[in-house]
Amino acid sequence: MRHIAIIGSGPAGYYSAEAAQKQWGDDVRIDMFDMLPVPYGLIRFGVAPDHQSIKGVTRRYEKVALSENVRFVGNVAVGRDVSIGELRQLYDAVILATGAPHDRKLGIPGEELGNIFGSAEFVGWYNGYPPSANLDPDLSGRHAVVIGMGNVALDVARILAKTEAEFEGSDIVSHALEALKAAKFQTITILGRRGPHQIMMTPKELGELANLERASPRVDRDDLPDEGEDLLLEPGLRKSVTHLRSFAAIPESVHADKPIEIHFDMFASPKSFSGDGKVQHIEVERTEVAQGRAVGTGDTYRIPADLVVSCIGYRSSPVPDVPFDDRAGRFANDEGRILPGIYCVGWARRGPSGTIGTNRPDGYSVVEKISEDIASGALGRIGKRGREGFDELAQARNLDVVTFQDWKKIEEAEEAAARAGSPREKFVDIEAMIRAAN
Repeated sequence: MRHIAIIGSGPAGYYSAEAAQKQWGDDVRIDMFDMLPVPYGLIRFGVAPDHQSIKGVTRRYEKVALSENVRFVGNVAVGRDVSIGELRQLYDAVILATGAPHDRKLGIPGEELGNIFGSAEFVGWYNGYPPSANLDPDLSGRHAVVIGMGNVALDVARILAKTEAEFEGSDIVSHALEALKAAKFQTITILGRRGPHQIMMTPKELGELANLERASPRVDRDDLPDEGEDLLLEPGLRKSVTHLRSFAAIPESVHADKPIEIHFDMFASPKSFSGDGKVQHIEVERTEVAQGRAVGTGDTYRIPADLVVSCIGYRSSPVPDVPFDDRAGRFANDEGRILPGIYCVGWARRGPSGTIGTNRPDGYSVVEKISEDIASGALGRIGKRGREGFDELAQARNLDVVTFQDWKKIEEAEEAAARAGSPREKFVDIEAMIRAAN
């Protein structure tokens, strides 16, 4: 019998568990650990609350979770409740699927000013992530700036622009919905260092901006390259750039009829923030693209900013006694192998790139490597104590472990508490989750 510990219960973790089941069938036991009492990681706390169709993938994960040889071990933090070394002694292989929950810093002057947030904490705030639930951003200003040219930047801009009615069917948490209802924004600037041909925005998400009730997207025609150059782009990016061209063609009368403007400010690199306690302005340098990179021109200007959300990427959390690549913000690894018996997968392996589906081949790949290492003898004796040994440790340390069946009780309570038109009202307090589970 093989015993596998997976740290993290997001997409990368569940695809790894699924792969292990297909690789070894009934001859494997998988324990999936999460520091929170609830599973699904990025799906629950990262996917935009108004993108419920994407969250439907949890049905696939639930099928894996309810298998007899897979167990969810919630409310157990590696490094706090149990160490990697202890897990390595108990399990034949340990897979780190912890994602990348921390924001990459811009590293420019004034970043410590109030009302400047990274996207991980801001998205966590409106998605009910417990560590971010008390963020309390000030949304009373007129000008919001979102830094970044990827889908997360689009999500943040869209959430800031939506009316209460447009959140129908979403699972945005109530505290965020109430704050957004009172927001006074007139402009939402999406600030990017490069141009239209370098954006990382997908067509579906970009196209949503054209259908907002009270906001219209604006693109400066001068920022668009010659239309013939679009033919050199891969099809998805070409569709996205077509959306940008359609935004540039929106008549002024349409902009005038909507109270919020979402302005794409491209070829623009933030250099510093200024303000009295809270951010009020951003100093920006105009750029040009040379060999795919943004190069400053020395031409600077200032834009108003009462709220700033930086969406420039994420970093994994280091784990004691596990080699970490601080520059890349992920675990130091060789195609998923970290140390004998310790592996990583998903964003913890490759950094924050790819889609949710990208984690599936990643999970299958790491399980293949574990199988190879077992066959070669690189992992030593196989058949350690696994969950039996962990259960003894948990009992000795009085850990309050939350099972998948407990999670289903939490889920039922969230669904019962949902406001009209919403699928659930998420708990944002861990103690409340555990009370519901019990």
